[in-house]
Amino acid sequence: MIDAATALDRCARLIEAARRHGADAADAAARAQSSESVGVRLGKLEDVARSESEGIALRVFVGRRSASIETSDYTPAALDDLAERAVAMARAAPEDPYAGLAAEECLDRGAAPALDLEDAVGPDPACLRRRAEAAEDAARATTGVTNSEGASASFGRSLFALATSHGFARAYGATHHAIGAAAIGGSGAGMQRDYAQRSARHLADLPAPEEIGRLAGERAVARLDPQIPRGGRMPVVFDPRVGASLIGHLIGAMAGPAIASRSSFLLGREGTAIFPETIDLIEDPHRPRGLRSRPFDGEGVGCAPRKLIDRGVLGGWLLNVASANKLGLRPTGHASRGAGAPGVSASNLHIPAGEPSRAELIGDIREGVLVTELAGQGVNAVTGDYSRGASGFRVVDGEIAGPIAEFTVAGNLLAMFATLRAADDLEMHRSVNVPTLRVEGMTVAGT
Repeated sequence: MIDAATALDRCARLIEAARRHGADAADAAARAQSSESVGVRLGKLEDVARSESEGIALRVFVGRRSASIETSDYTPAALDDLAERAVAMARAAPEDPYAGLAAEECLDRGAAPALDLEDAVGPDPACLRRRAEAAEDAARATTGVTNSEGASASFGRSLFALATSHGFARAYGATHHAIGAAAIGGSGAGMQRDYAQRSARHLADLPAPEEIGRLAGERAVARLDPQIPRGGRMPVVFDPRVGASLIGHLIGAMAGPAIASRSSFLLGREGTAIFPETIDLIEDPHRPRGLRSRPFDGEGVGCAPRKLIDRGVLGGWLLNVASANKLGLRPTGHASRGAGAPGVSASNLHIPAGEPSRAELIGDIREGVLVTELAGQGVNAVTGDYSRGASGFRVVDGEIAGPIAEFTVAGNLLAMFATLRAADDLEMHRSVNVPTLRVEGMTVAGT
């Protein structure tokens, strides 16, 4: 895989070519990735995969007209041709009064934070196979597990480099380790499946493969003989591995493009309380070894830790340059970069732990549900209406009872956020980390 110096040199050459062909301004973003994975099933090797990819995206501006184009051909002639075609495309594009590069005063010119995103040594395929085998062996050894969907282990490296025509040029790399296993309990029509998976920048931050496999087996067995719950309005408790999805819906509604197009259920609510005052939502792009850590965003704007929700109050929007210009605001360091125009994304997020334990959080629920898996995409980004297929467990008289499946949970995100309560069981190993969350008065219906 290429190094940072090579990636930045390619970006610089592409920008130089774009300027030579008539671009007023340009930026170039280069990405490189390599990964390898090994999968096993029932003790036998199932697949070995390795992939490598490189690409560079050029964005050019001719006045207020812009165009984006991408290539993986780095010969001088190909880069020159790409730049010439991009400029021609921009001249034919409609004017956009909000298009442009980030202002120089917004660019990240400081010293790079110590993010520690790269593990020094990567495993070979034999090591990955041993990890996958250990995870599957532990899952299959769990009492009640009758079959396996397999286990896998993987390792990858990535590099992102960004350069602009007004002098920004930075790059950073990262590594990624992962182990996962999926187990099956029961037999025939009564079979149930569940999984466990962990990812980390450094191998030292991963649990042992045996722990991951054992958790997959225990989760599968716990789901055996599910019932369909009684319907009605009741408290719904979200396990941490699904509760993060609620934050995903919030972030989507906070994104500048959604606000600028007036397609967000949060319109007009900046500076107002949408959660109880016990709830904060913290973003930290500089978290060492974080899965979404980054020193700068996809347009070179500096990133910084901040509270997106402070004592229940919504602070503002997540803005790239275009959406900031449309709204008359400054970019917030949330631009994400692909082949086309920049989008918006957040970095590492978490809701801090609350005071009650998980047992205390559910202790006064006479009839409710604990959701451990969600399905479907029934969320309206404009109205906030929410309806998802689910499975999990009944909560009866303050205790977790038997497994349940084939039901839906429904409500409105604003009403759900307004009653949100958090337990004290926060763990910080995902890109979005939340403790167990409780929401009042949702509609539960069997399907």
